[in-house]
Amino acid sequence: MELFQYPYMQRALIAALIIGLAAPALGIYLVQRRLALIGDGIGHVALTGVGAGLLLNRSPVLVAVIVATLGAIAIELVRSRGRTSGDLALALLFYGGIAGGVMLVGLSNSPSANLNAYLFGSLTTISPGDLTTIVVLGAVILVAMLVLRPALFAVSHDEEYARVSGLPVRTLNMLIAITTAVTVTIAMRAVGVLLISALMVVPVASAQQVTRGFRTTMTAAMALGLFAAGSGVWVAATADTAPGASVVLMAIASFLVVALAAAGWRVLRRRRVPAAAAPAAPEPHEVVLG
Repeated sequence: MELFQYPYMQRALIAALIIGLAAPALGIYLVQRRLALIGDGIGHVALTGVGAGLLLNRSPVLVAVIVATLGAIAIELVRSRGRTSGDLALALLFYGGIAGGVMLVGLSNSPSANLNAYLFGSLTTISPGDLTTIVVLGAVILVAMLVLRPALFAVSHDEEYARVSGLPVRTLNMLIAITTAVTVTIAMRAVGVLLISALMVVPVASAQQVTRGFRTTMTAAMALGLFAAGSGVWVAATADTAPGASVVLMAIASFLVVALAAAGWRVLRRRRVPAAAAPAAPEPHEVVLG
């Protein structure tokens, strides 16, 4: 715990905890819409923004926010108009985004062009300015997901019902797309574009093992995301491992523990069924010999 006396580790822990809360709060809507992998696609588009920023000698994170937002809006328009399947659109994001990012980073010839810091995260290099950006944008995402929860749930569960109910479906869909892009971008330095989707999805999948209602699942997912973020940073600090990978592995470990515990509880409940509830065996008839 002595490492957490240093300012850079304190910044790393705070950034991880903010992302650990915000990512599952958004991820539950993506899981509900069966778009669990969209974070990966938008992350690849954000990588193109990083390359463009390095090439133009601008802030890579700021350019990545703009490019990722435009990519998220584009994929939402394609999805909503049904011109191509969601899988094909995500494939275009995957391959086009990472190819464009690698090419632009190569063309930039920038001495600070370290793709690993963006692909897998670099929590310990977060500056005070980066931390301020993560805290502000993370708080905005978290508040939006919580305040608009009824409307966002309705849109994610059944768009037709939400439209008949008078909700602004297109605006809400765009909000989810844009917040996904912003979440991926602010988590880029902390977890990495290749790992952030796991932090959006895995805590939600873990919570679904033991909860039923949407609100309860969301709360449990945020708690599990917070645990994965905090414990992952602690493991990285004590074992000298990559912080982003440690956070994701802790999230996966939590999923396995929760899944095994839930399975064991279901087996135990079946064994506790009272014998009276089972149908009584028919008594043998007495045979009277005359």
